[in-house]
Amino acid sequence: MKVSLVAVPVLFLTLSACAFNRGTLGDDIKPEAVSAIKKASTTKAEVLSLLGAPDRILQVNGRDVFQYYRYDAKAGSLLLIVVNFSRFSVKSDDLFVLLNREGIVEDVISSKRTNGLEFRFWPFGD
Repeated sequence: MKVSLVAVPVLFLTLSACAFNRGTLGDDIKPEAVSAIKKASTTKAEVLSLLGAPDRILQVNGRDVFQYYRYDAKAGSLLLIVVNFSRFSVKSDDLFVLLNREGIVEDVISSKRTNGLEFRFWPFGD
């Protein structure tokens, strides 16, 4: 009987684990392709040849807005028998190309935030 009282807590302690996961969604947005897009002169066809098909197309006041994105997610988890702790970090690179009614680039808005995304294991605070 004494052996089972000691064995059960030892068994629970040995069944804990850690897990690290990473995932991405979307293609990398190449900075040289973005810099090749010029306001008031690049056409819709040129944007498509530089960047490929957009991930999303929005219609705003009769204008097309092409959205390109890439999401990067990392998670660290401590898996215990009774309770599990996880911390997820998600950042995105976004590119919006606004085209006027004639199909010429009106504006380019971009961000690059996925650089330096870290695994953060501790689930409470920074």
